[in-house]
Amino acid sequence: MNRRQRGIALISVLLVMSLALLITSGMLRSHRLSLQSSGQAMHHVHLRQLAGAGETWALLQLQDAARASQKTVDLTQDWARMTPDFDIEDAQLRVDIEDLAGRFNLNSLLTQGQIDQVTLNRWERLLELLDLAPLQMSQVGALQELSQLRLLPGVDGQLLRQLEPWVALLPADAALNINTAPTLVLRTLDGVEATTADALVRQRSATAWTSVQAFTQDPLLSGAGLSSHGLGTGSRWFRITVQVIQGQSRLRLATDVERDPDTHQFKVLQRRLLPSNNHEMPR
Repeated sequence: MNRRQRGIALISVLLVMSLALLITSGMLRSHRLSLQSSGQAMHHVHLRQLAGAGETWALLQLQDAARASQKTVDLTQDWARMTPDFDIEDAQLRVDIEDLAGRFNLNSLLTQGQIDQVTLNRWERLLELLDLAPLQMSQVGALQELSQLRLLPGVDGQLLRQLEPWVALLPADAALNINTAPTLVLRTLDGVEATTADALVRQRSATAWTSVQAFTQDPLLSGAGLSSHGLGTGSRWFRITVQVIQGQSRLRLATDVERDPDTHQFKVLQRRLLPSNNHEMPR
């Protein structure tokens, strides 16, 4: 009988020890995962701090350009020519600044609730150049987010990704900056073909247009009958994109800013993280 009791007691001790080992193992695993999660969070914060440093540098370049009281915003200026790479704390930073007024402003389609026909023609040409189906913007109204276009039939994520690099959501009266608009956007203007747009871009890389009149009267546009409606040579809206690479980790931060026309100070409109480029920094 005593032998049987001792056997039961031994089994009970073994069961208690096994249970204690399981609990301890679980606690250690949970602690290890917690440490890993904390480490990843701290690393992400560090990458955000580095991206913030790149954003600050870009804002200083834009502030310098604003203080120079230049009448135009163009790609011959320092803010546009400098797309530097920095090495900081074993990380690589690339900073890009883009003039958002060089994009097609979707909100310019509607003026006091009415469709602007000149701008509508340019919008239709943009969709055609991108090989996209027509979109009736009057059904949406003023836009705060590009995702609002999903209210339209046939608009999905793929279409928005195709459209996003070429459009902006600025105030309705914001003019298209002919000094920074890319070739494809220039081709949306009346009578501007691909070869003409390429020639215009090459020409302005050395000498920007000082006025819309100078642009419309450029010999390259002779006989095109180009309307000056909705065109300009300046801007107050910019996007700063900073990409940080540290080892296998990547982070891209996009910050939209606006310059106050009176104080010339910049304010942040929005910040958002972008999908990382898995191959190289954006060029």
